[in-house]
Amino acid sequence: MSKTFFETIKAVDGEIFHLSFHQKRYESVLKHFGIKEIQNLSLHVNPPKNTLYRCRLTYDLSINPHKIEVEYYEYQKREISSLKLVYDDRIVYDLKSTNRERLEELYELRESCDDILVVKNSLITDTTIANIAFYDSKNWLTPAKPLLKGTTRDRLLSENKIYEADIHVKDLKNFSHVALMNAMIDFDIITKNNKEFFC
Repeated sequence: MSKTFFETIKAVDGEIFHLSFHQKRYESVLKHFGIKEIQNLSLHVNPPKNTLYRCRLTYDLSINPHKIEVEYYEYQKREISSLKLVYDDRIVYDLKSTNRERLEELYELRESCDDILVVKNSLITDTTIANIAFYDSKNWLTPAKPLLKGTTRDRLLSENKIYEADIHVKDLKNFSHVALMNAMIDFDIITKNNKEFFC
């Protein structure tokens, strides 16, 4: 099992966004492995002062004490206008590991779609790069059992802007809008008709 994990952190003109939620998830990974030597991520992230950057912070817990490395990439948004439902009841990606092999294998099944939406044990979970939410005309609902609990998802839940629910494939027809969320795109509402979004 890989013990290398990462955080993707948004920075605009040198300003770092929502670092406390990344710190929280990083600490939860350390707790999972019984590691008590916690580092302050803010001491490691020093993005360029111009434009939008994706800061990739990587840490290897097979090394004691673990070392944190940060790389900076100018961010180009990946446009997602269609998702293919892909089924896998065994996939596990509850920690943000650098080992994304199974997700990459499932991604290859997307055919003409832009990305996949993983269905596990008959429940909607995540795409390969984002958590998802659906609008039921009153509230935005996000899967209660995602593959990975993203930092943006965590923040929006804490602000009562989205709510957890078990969402089955048969429920998709009941929603009018779809939104994707991750640290880089925040809460990105897809304007395409919901029925045309799934291919």
